[in-house]
Amino acid sequence: MAAVLLCLYTMIQVLAADIGGTNIRAAVVSDQSNITDQLRSQIDLGDRSLSADQLVDQLRYFFTDILRQHPDVQAIGMGFPGFFLGDTGLLVASPNLPNLHNLPLAEILSEKMNIPVHIQNDALCAAIGEHAHGAGKGASNLLHITLGTGIGGGLILHNLPYTGENGMAMEFGHLNVAQGSLARPCGCGGKGCVEAYASATAIATRYHELSGSLSDSSDVFERACDGDSQAIEIIESAGGYLGAAIAQSIQLLDIHTVSVSGGLTGAWSLLYPAIMRSLNEGLIPPLKGQISVMRSTL
Repeated sequence: MAAVLLCLYTMIQVLAADIGGTNIRAAVVSDQSNITDQLRSQIDLGDRSLSADQLVDQLRYFFTDILRQHPDVQAIGMGFPGFFLGDTGLLVASPNLPNLHNLPLAEILSEKMNIPVHIQNDALCAAIGEHAHGAGKGASNLLHITLGTGIGGGLILHNLPYTGENGMAMEFGHLNVAQGSLARPCGCGGKGCVEAYASATAIATRYHELSGSLSDSSDVFERACDGDSQAIEIIESAGGYLGAAIAQSIQLLDIHTVSVSGGLTGAWSLLYPAIMRSLNEGLIPPLKGQISVMRSTL
């Protein structure tokens, strides 16, 4: 679990959590990086009308229950889908939660629960974890992509996480892969973002449009693996869009190691070939065939 690695200091135990669009995954971690307990709970961040108070209440309820069970926990480290100002824990914005702006989320939770709370973009947390303990271990530079309800990106440069000047670097999900009047709208307010074509949400939506069947992304994966031609078409199409976006990133950064995590990697046997075809089509000649794209090992 990538977010486990967000905040490991020399302390007895840390509660590390990955906040997704539909669930929270959490673990109690020792200062030796050993996981002593794992927990999971549902959360609904799909409601675009969600207020700051409602978000804080949901998170506080979840964490308070765990802290009762693990009184030795001394801090919380959290990966959250949004733009954070450096390491301040200030949530500047979240593309799919338009009511949240300049919210000092870490400070509020810390005060309400009387424990230090550290928060960073979830995909950057995933990149840190993958670089330290996963598929990117040993690489000096790593682009990590998270495929879930939305699509995120985290960047490691010269063995250090890179956040940009205001904490908004590597918003991979909002790279543009389609233009024109038919480009799909994205939660960020733009059109043609890779998230609108290759996220779990997008895959379920596109399958419904094509087949008329209401299914979540995991159902689409299973149907694709069982030979459903429409499901296969959508998974391979998603891989093509991902490959195009990876090519844009590689040509800007000249990074040769890419790791991918999230539920969508359950269809890796279909997704990976489509990613690589599109990636190599989009690269300049010296980079073709030089990029390693790996499924997360965490």
